[in-house]
Amino acid sequence: MGTTDASRPDPGRARGTPYEPGTLLDVLSVAAVVLDQDGRIVLWSPQAEELFGWTAAEALGRYAAQLLVDEENLDEVLRLFAKVMGGGGSWAGVFPARHKDGTTRLLEFRNMRLEDKDGRVYALGMATDQEILRDVERDLALSLRLVAQSPIGLAVLDTELRYVMVNPALERIHGLPARAYVGRHVREALPFLPADEADAVERAMRRVLATGVPLVDHFTVGPTADAAAGERARLVSCYRLEDPGGRPMGLATSDVDITDRHRAATEARRRLALLADASVLIGTTLDLDQTARELAGVVVPDLADVAAVDVLDTALHGNATPPDERAAVFRALAVASAGGDAVTDAVRAADPPGEIAKYAPDRLVAHCVSTARPVLLARVTPSDVGRIARDATSAGLLRRAGLHSYLAVPLIARGEVLGALDLKRVTNPEPFGEDDVVLAGELAARAAVCIDNARWYQRERATVLTLQRNLLPQRPQNLIGLEVAYRYQPAGAAVQVGGDWFDVIPQGGARSALVVGDVMGSGINAAAAMGQLRTAARTLSGLGLDPGRVLHHLDRTASGLDQTIATCVYAVYDHREARCRVANAGHLPPVLMRPGLRPVLLELPTGAPLGVGGVPFESVGVALAPGDQLVLYTDGLVETRDEDIDTRLAVLVDLLDRHRLDLEATCDLLLAELREGNDQDDVALLIARVRGSL
Repeated sequence: MGTTDASRPDPGRARGTPYEPGTLLDVLSVAAVVLDQDGRIVLWSPQAEELFGWTAAEALGRYAAQLLVDEENLDEVLRLFAKVMGGGGSWAGVFPARHKDGTTRLLEFRNMRLEDKDGRVYALGMATDQEILRDVERDLALSLRLVAQSPIGLAVLDTELRYVMVNPALERIHGLPARAYVGRHVREALPFLPADEADAVERAMRRVLATGVPLVDHFTVGPTADAAAGERARLVSCYRLEDPGGRPMGLATSDVDITDRHRAATEARRRLALLADASVLIGTTLDLDQTARELAGVVVPDLADVAAVDVLDTALHGNATPPDERAAVFRALAVASAGGDAVTDAVRAADPPGEIAKYAPDRLVAHCVSTARPVLLARVTPSDVGRIARDATSAGLLRRAGLHSYLAVPLIARGEVLGALDLKRVTNPEPFGEDDVVLAGELAARAAVCIDNARWYQRERATVLTLQRNLLPQRPQNLIGLEVAYRYQPAGAAVQVGGDWFDVIPQGGARSALVVGDVMGSGINAAAAMGQLRTAARTLSGLGLDPGRVLHHLDRTASGLDQTIATCVYAVYDHREARCRVANAGHLPPVLMRPGLRPVLLELPTGAPLGVGGVPFESVGVALAPGDQLVLYTDGLVETRDEDIDTRLAVLVDLLDRHRLDLEATCDLLLAELREGNDQDDVALLIARVRGSL
């Protein structure tokens, strides 16, 4: 009561919701026709007019069979009509129907019997174009198969963000069955997501639902319901679903699992970073052991839990040749580990750095250097350990450590096998693979060149030092009136060794010659030139010439030594006369020390370096009393890159003034104080003190 018909909603329609065309029924354009029990048309829908071409005025009251059916199908239609009207059940199928324009179309029919309250019987016919219906059915079937069989995780959510459908792929990706999704809000269905991520997911979905702008290929890495699977990398997309009229129906989401691709990319970046680190960190010095430690340090722990660098003993004493069928003799250079108690036994099984280790021909590392090819055991069995370890004790340690994967790559430089990089995995659960072989080979190749450089550096350094020391004088005997101390200290790099020398030469009577010189340049050539000049100086000294004349002849000698340039201080002390004559060829001035007085730099004509040619040299006389000292040195003692030479000479004088020590202690003091952190050049140092009597 109190309610008018106008206020009642249409049947099946929500209050206040206007009808908007565009639903699936509108797409199908289903026609409705009602026939009385005689087969006359009593109801004719607008869709029927569109489907058959007849208007309602033209169709109502006419026999449907005569209007819509060809003559050849008339008997069959009447039979089916009688069956339906007689209560024989509904009829469905495809039937050819006649259009007003005379053409025949295949239509999908549904026919059923209706009865009103007065017992009158009618027939309801519903029809749609078969081609349109089949297109819709094919699209639907294709969609269902694609959704069911797609490797991409797919889901449909309603406008309240509740799951309506998920496909098997999404079940696998998230590790949840379909029943855990359907009917649940997105927050409820993904309990494994952290709260902040769940908030972000919901906000993104609501934004897509509100705007219609899709979210495409959003990269995310996170957990799933299957904790054992670890974090998964996915590309997530979200699209708004709309009906044919453009009204939002919900959301569709797609999840593409790219975990393998993501892990491969991450691994590739890690490998590139490792190679970049290697180019910076390996070969920072020309020290062989340091270079090996740098290589071992780079590969641990990113590539291996334990790494060892071993060089063939033959590579250190001659050309490196693979040992063929003989045992491989290595000198261990470096061992590095990831740390922790788990790798302790594996580290103990490695050869201690500095020691010699011999491996039988059947050992894998021996095979590696003999064939110059990598050796990979991705899965190490207990029987394999015996082919890896040097001996039974080491094998026991490796078994106890849990060694499960092994890789050895040769160190090859300039066509020679120098040794091997030995890699083991104990705590890292992944086995070595072919990618690891390539990476280790690249690292080994880069490091091998550095190791080879360091090897040649040490050889050249040893050669130059041997030559230098053999050319330098032994402690002089029978010096009259002089006590001397001297030091020679080579440069830190082999290529900078070789040019400095000193000499103490007894002459006839009570005279002695003191010489300190520096051949410009370095290496073997400088050492050889130094030896020639020293020999020439000794020969000239025996002639008893004035120091200026000696330098004149040395200048001519240097001019004939292939552009050799050298500086030199030459002094002759006569004990009977208590006097010293000194000449300088471009060298730093000696220091004169007298008891009780501040040391001073001798004022000498600088002169030109030896080898310039045609320049006169002048001798200066200096009186020397008992206790007086002359300090002669090369520029490697005082020169630095960040201070001028006058400042450094002042430091030298101050040191000599503050510390009045015996000659040996003075030599040690000067080298310790002035050479600290400055070993870029050779140093020759000679100190002579006048004795009190013959």
